[in-house]
Amino acid sequence: MWAAAPHPNGSRRPDLIAQGILQAIGEVSIEVPVVVRLEGTNAAAGLELIAQSGLSVETASDLTEAADKVVAAAGATSS
Repeated sequence: MWAAAPHPNGSRRPDLIAQGILQAIGEVSIEVPVVVRLEGTNAAAGLELIAQSGLSVETASDLTEAADKVVAAAGATSS
């Protein structure tokens, strides 16, 4: 499970973070759910990239929602 957070001064671009996450998922076998929260400049573009990727990636609008999704996903995958 991953979460992406902005740099304190907002200098990281969420669209580039989304591209990196999608590239990593494509290159590495990920066996756990992925939950991503993006915020800042170009966050909407990053979320759109994730939505159009066809990959099983959950997005969240804030850290509380991200934590809830991680907990739900962990419960669904544990046996």
